[in-house]
Amino acid sequence: MARDSAIADDLVQDTIVRALDKADSFALGTNLRAWCFAILRNLFLEQHRRGHRERIALEDYGHQPAPTSESSPHTQTEMQELESLLWQISPLLREALVLVGAQELTYAEAAEICEVEVGTMKARVSRARAALKKVMAAQDQKNGPEST
Repeated sequence: MARDSAIADDLVQDTIVRALDKADSFALGTNLRAWCFAILRNLFLEQHRRGHRERIALEDYGHQPAPTSESSPHTQTEMQELESLLWQISPLLREALVLVGAQELTYAEAAEICEVEVGTMKARVSRARAALKKVMAAQDQKNGPEST
């Protein structure tokens, strides 16, 4: 879950290793996906605190199929533009929007991963959507009427 695929691969591998190592702490009947995301997030934070030079952030689009030759170039361009716009909002808001929007987690699952209350997660997602709209409006204004 990083901009650089090599860093993302390393982060996923580290997550798998840690999840297997801590499998006894997983509570049966709970959400495995949310538990793994929490591990991934904690690893990200650990790496960030250690001062890694690479800029790592949650924006996993891995659940989406890779673009194929049949994909519309217009659609690929739109995805790239959206990704670029997401990087212009704060990391906390981006994280919330990616977890709830792109990863399709519930507010409760996303809140558990981020170790915040559900209300806090809802507020972050709302603020993230508003910030994204603001960034998109600024981008549209910058590009002028010919791009719309």
